[in-house]
Amino acid sequence: MRLLEFWISHRSEVAALLLQHAALVLISTSAAILVGVPAGVLAARRLRPGRWMLAVVNVAQTIPSLALLGFLLPLPFIGGLGSRTALITLSIYALLPILRTTMTGLQQIDRSIIEAGVAMGMTGRQLLWLVELPLALPSIIGGIRVATVVGVATATIAAAIGAGGLGEYIFRGLSMADSTTILAGAIPAAALALVADALLGWAGRRLSGAGVTSATAIKSAGVAVFVLAVAAGTAYVRAGSDAVVVGSKNFTEQVILGELVAQSLEAQGLRVDRRLNLGGTFICDRALRGGELDVYVEYTGTALTAIFNQDVSHDPRTALDRTRELYARHGVTVAGPLGFNNTFAILVRGDDARRLGLQTIDDLRAVAGLWTPGFGYEFLQRQDGYPGLAKAYGLQFAAPPRAMDLSLIYRALADGQVDVIAGDATSALIPALDLAPLADTRQYFPPYDAVPVVRTASVLRQPAIGRALAALANRVSEADIRSLNAAVDIDRRDVRDVVREFLEG
Repeated sequence: MRLLEFWISHRSEVAALLLQHAALVLISTSAAILVGVPAGVLAARRLRPGRWMLAVVNVAQTIPSLALLGFLLPLPFIGGLGSRTALITLSIYALLPILRTTMTGLQQIDRSIIEAGVAMGMTGRQLLWLVELPLALPSIIGGIRVATVVGVATATIAAAIGAGGLGEYIFRGLSMADSTTILAGAIPAAALALVADALLGWAGRRLSGAGVTSATAIKSAGVAVFVLAVAAGTAYVRAGSDAVVVGSKNFTEQVILGELVAQSLEAQGLRVDRRLNLGGTFICDRALRGGELDVYVEYTGTALTAIFNQDVSHDPRTALDRTRELYARHGVTVAGPLGFNNTFAILVRGDDARRLGLQTIDDLRAVAGLWTPGFGYEFLQRQDGYPGLAKAYGLQFAAPPRAMDLSLIYRALADGQVDVIAGDATSALIPALDLAPLADTRQYFPPYDAVPVVRTASVLRQPAIGRALAALANRVSEADIRSLNAAVDIDRRDVRDVVREFLEG
């Protein structure tokens, strides 16, 4: 019932994301067909080059999708935030089944049929279009079916780099630990895969039953697919070309802050393209400096340590000034702080804290030899993360830290999967799950004041961006952000509604 209500209340957004998802799959699969079928023909006729092509495509297929996205992201021309990188990744994954089934279908044709065609005086081109491809068509269609279904599933990962699609709901649901939102994206994606598979199966039966006339059908279908792909791609690219692009990282507070900035910009009459729930700090920073994001909210301590690899003063004003100075060198302006400091909080279960008398991070030394910590991927690598924390406090745990997504880490602690985590001090899940923060008596963690960072060129081009961000300065207190986080994480309310009410209040 909740899922149905969600779909009804978000019907326009669901439709838009479904169309984006379908466009990603259609364009990428079309590109794979245009490359894979000719490559399969070449591989069937020239075995040595064919083996090399299969080997290369097989290797590409073994690379995890997120890793491939991350590899392509910084590359010029083909990389970057948004649909371009996602389309290249999806096309690579679609290539193998199409190439392999084309090659296999052609190699399995009875040689006596080919010899009969040659005896009738048919040229190689005529043999290919009038005999070989029609006979291999069922195999080729089978490969396209596999590529399409795989593409629908893999396209959900594209939301991690702001390419849109139904994966946005899945990532949003993970960040809020909300199964309804996850299913809101997962079920339409599964339905899309089933529908695409059924349609391609029907088309395969129709074409394979058409005999030699299917060569004409192949040409017509190819032209139709190409036209549809170009049309979908044009619509997809134009969707937000003149809008201010707002990003966020992949946890609840960041999505809230991204929406807060987006609605403030819209209040100034600006069009906004939301790229929320991106992979993390480094993806957002790279996209901002590369011009693919105009603005997102960062934290001063994170900027100094994780992005610029600087030592951080524990004085908030000094840290802010230093952050502004470093960003300015890269053409980025730091707007006024929003009004709260979201430092890291080292958390244990409330029952353990009360039973063992744990009050500070120093107290962990007494139990670290028996406990397993769990941290987010970034915290394990950052200068202000786990390595420095363990050294500063002399912590030696029983097992290496478990790496996990930030959206899962609080519940993993509450459920006993790990014994200590690094969370956000402003998270609403801390009191909700009866978790206890330990005092940072050695002042290891620097200030993490939330500040919008915006491309200077964007502000100069559209001064209304500066006015919108200035209106948010000191607008959000620590109590406010905890309340907003609670409304989304605990009460399961829609982020846009929560932010709208806050701005109107």
